[in-house]
Amino acid sequence: MRTLIWAVVFATAAGIAGAGAQSYPTRPVTLIVPFPAGGPSDTLARVLADTMRGPLGQPVIIENISGAGGSVGTARLARAAPDGYTVGLGHVQTHVINPATQTLTFDAVKDFTPVALIADTPQWLVARGDFPAADFKDFIAWLKANPGKMTSGTVGAGGPSDVAAYYFQQHTGTKFTLVPYKGGAPLIQDLIAGHIDTTFGQAANYLPHTRSGKLKPYAVFAAKRWWAAPDTPTIEEAGGPPLHSSYWHGLWAPKDTPKEIVATLGAAISKALTDAELKKRFAAIGQEVWPPDRQTPEALAAQQKAEIEKWWPIIKAAGLKAN
Repeated sequence: MRTLIWAVVFATAAGIAGAGAQSYPTRPVTLIVPFPAGGPSDTLARVLADTMRGPLGQPVIIENISGAGGSVGTARLARAAPDGYTVGLGHVQTHVINPATQTLTFDAVKDFTPVALIADTPQWLVARGDFPAADFKDFIAWLKANPGKMTSGTVGAGGPSDVAAYYFQQHTGTKFTLVPYKGGAPLIQDLIAGHIDTTFGQAANYLPHTRSGKLKPYAVFAAKRWWAAPDTPTIEEAGGPPLHSSYWHGLWAPKDTPKEIVATLGAAISKALTDAELKKRFAAIGQEVWPPDRQTPEALAAQQKAEIEKWWPIIKAAGLKAN
């Protein structure tokens, strides 16, 4: 009799749990953006959140928790309950580079559940509008004729622009000075004003200023030309090293988030990413939606793994550390 009672209790509990998973979500979902409001990642997140509301059936509320190159907000996500009501945006810096350049309170792989790849924008080499080199070959010639004289802005120390700049110097035999900034906005302001010479930056950040002629792009770090700036050659077309680097964005949940909840979130994201208005708004900020077959937890996990295998040895060899 006692065995029968416990069987009924367990069956009832399982039914309640199943019903809870099936009814998710019943309240708003918080999306942590580990960067300041107004930046490219924040803008992307807000467009996505607006469009997810329909298929998800609940509002998606943005919470900006910035600091330490995205590590503060990412740590907050790692501590969140795995119930689907707190998720987080991240990219190559938060989930690949920071773990190699910082001492973190979380494991960037084990403490999260991948949900989906969202959008991608490449890095590129951009200079102040009046930099003397006409093209990439002239740029390299100028660097070799003026070793150590060029300044290149980076967001923080030990971030993607730092890593790209180190790789670039190593493979082109050039030398220049890196100038760290606390954020992308002051870096862009100084680059436009001519206080620094170049940056190895997230292309979406600089696109409006290259279109207006205030900045000069020399090469995009991709295997093919960037759709948003088709006149800019790839780094290899320009005669440079095979430096392929991008700010790919993904969505993660805390570890142990139930598969049913991950599937619900993934379905809402996939539906949102088919929206014509979202694609138009993404394109306006230089972001490209990943193909449908890459909008999966498995694809995000594979992307992170491949990027770790690519960049960690380079970072280790350079001895790069975040301040």
